[in-house]
Amino acid sequence: MPSLREKMAQCGFESNDDYEFQVRCVLEGPTRTLRTLAIEGDGERRKTAFATALARALEFPHCLYLDFTEAHPALPEVILPPSQDELGRTEPPIDALDQTVSEACAQSEGEPTVLILDQLQAADFREHIRIHRLIADCFWEVRGGRYFANPRHLLLFLISETPLYHAIQKASFRVWVGRVSEQQVAYAPAEFGLGAEALPLFGALAELFQALGTAPTRSEFERILTDLQLHVRTLEHLRLSLYGRAEGVTRESIARPALTGPLQAVVTATQDLLLSDHIELRGD
Repeated sequence: MPSLREKMAQCGFESNDDYEFQVRCVLEGPTRTLRTLAIEGDGERRKTAFATALARALEFPHCLYLDFTEAHPALPEVILPPSQDELGRTEPPIDALDQTVSEACAQSEGEPTVLILDQLQAADFREHIRIHRLIADCFWEVRGGRYFANPRHLLLFLISETPLYHAIQKASFRVWVGRVSEQQVAYAPAEFGLGAEALPLFGALAELFQALGTAPTRSEFERILTDLQLHVRTLEHLRLSLYGRAEGVTRESIARPALTGPLQAVVTATQDLLLSDHIELRGD
């Protein structure tokens, strides 16, 4: 059975880091209040990718999303009807936050639902207070009407580029999503159909990634390895491949003079491996 990390990779978020423990803490926690995951990190929109991939990996029937920086967010599936007073005067239309949260509450009455509120730093602080009341009291109030959330079904993801309102933070479980994976993985040649003759190349790559301060995911490593075997012949080729394939590699990091030695070691090990393969083919 695929792990949570594997499921999330299939849904668009790949990382060496395993978030199964944090997710289990949230899902198996008490349901007196809404279970809330506060997604922090330096990953910019990588946090959004994490939230949407996690929602899909958990296979919740409903996932609603609202970005507070969008000028014209997508319309929800459920449109609240306009209301009128006794004189026939129509109230202003329901705003996007009220529409989205009300729909999430309604969906949670029957089936598991994920609500993702993104870029909370752009929301009015009064909305932060309302979100805390939703977490604590499990209902959302719109113009005097209440939409109740089922705490056993509704899961709330919050993403902000600035610290959350203190009360929300205390009611949430925090998870860190970095710009790059923190977990180093020791790849072996056999995992990629290679023999012991590739060990020097894998050793050189491990030293290079350590010097770069990054940990490529399996798919990134596999693509770099393919480039080395088919295309990379110079230091500049290797720099271009690393920047093109590994999300955590920056142009500044691979241009540092201190990286020349580790880069050259990878190019040399690649040439030795290709020469070895060529000799073996001729011998056969």
